[in-house]
Amino acid sequence: MLDFIYNAPTTVYFGKDKHREVGKIISGYGYKKIMLQYGKGSIKKSGLYDEVMASLKECGIEVVEMGGVEPNPKLSFVERAIEVAKTEKVEMILAVGGGSVIDSSKCTALGAKYEGCVWDFNIGKAKPVDALPVGCILTIAAAGSEMSNSAVLTNTELNMKKGCSTEFNRCKFAILNPELTYSVGKFQTACGLVDMMTHTMERYFSVCPDTPLTDAIAESILKSIVEAGKILMENPEDYEARATAMWASSLAHNSLTGCGRENYLAVHQLEHAVSGIFDEVAHGAGLAVIYPVWMEYVKDLAPARFAKFARGVFGVKNSDDKAAAKEGIERIKEFFFDTLKLPSKLSDFSIEGKDIDALVNACTYNGTRTVKSYIPLGEKEVKEIFESCL
Repeated sequence: MLDFIYNAPTTVYFGKDKHREVGKIISGYGYKKIMLQYGKGSIKKSGLYDEVMASLKECGIEVVEMGGVEPNPKLSFVERAIEVAKTEKVEMILAVGGGSVIDSSKCTALGAKYEGCVWDFNIGKAKPVDALPVGCILTIAAAGSEMSNSAVLTNTELNMKKGCSTEFNRCKFAILNPELTYSVGKFQTACGLVDMMTHTMERYFSVCPDTPLTDAIAESILKSIVEAGKILMENPEDYEARATAMWASSLAHNSLTGCGRENYLAVHQLEHAVSGIFDEVAHGAGLAVIYPVWMEYVKDLAPARFAKFARGVFGVKNSDDKAAAKEGIERIKEFFFDTLKLPSKLSDFSIEGKDIDALVNACTYNGTRTVKSYIPLGEKEVKEIFESCL
């Protein structure tokens, strides 16, 4: 087991109707003026917006609204939000939505305490030294941003999607009411399940000494996601399955499943290139296509590890490591493509062979970096993986 520091300071309020307590929660911190960020209006259609605003008003909290966050949150929106936050002197950001809204809010919070362009943090030009506090009400179980230290932003001028990891990105509190996810459609639910699974698997598949306890936690989370996913594809309003998925989302990306291991998130780097250029590709759907291909590409470099995964998550009985590893990958494909019914090829998104070079350039920063994995993924390797995804 490698040395590690584990920090999960976010206070979680989990359960039915917990979102109605948001005003009281924020007042407990002493904040009087906040920015409310949300997406394109679904929280207004569902009635959640009115319930949140009523709770805030009851506690005398002044609200500055910034609606309109898009999937794969954009730098241009965040820059506008930063200016508003500075002008209005807001004291905290409240995100009501999924990972995109939370990431947008985190980046706004960083930028509100910085005099340069917030994109500096994503490209490593500067490191955050302060941020406004962020709280969230989660409406979709997927990205795990509610408890993670990361935030992903898309620069549309550069066709680049990059993350920024810092402890300043940790939410002060996260309100998790599984009932708020009932209205999430099957496709987005499926994408969310894949995202939280791959957050766990990315940490599981790395070159590290044995970590039996961390492995057991990861395998348990993955098994729970698979079981919940099968139920939710049949009954989207099963409370226990929604609750399992929502809690799994948080545990999958709050660093717990990476304790004692290095964290590469190699496939996320590949997928960021895809959805960074092709904005219509949902992150989870892109991961579903790429992850099994990456597994096939590297499995023979660590057959025992992939066999352990197959046995621990899917109950594979084969005693031969290579055969067990192969069966585990087949089980992942069955879950992603047969149970969740997600696209299985990049061509399903109308991505063609002529687009591969652009994807390779986006992933490798025009050949200036390799992606860490069981082997370094440079231009050649990245191209082979993308070509196998078509």
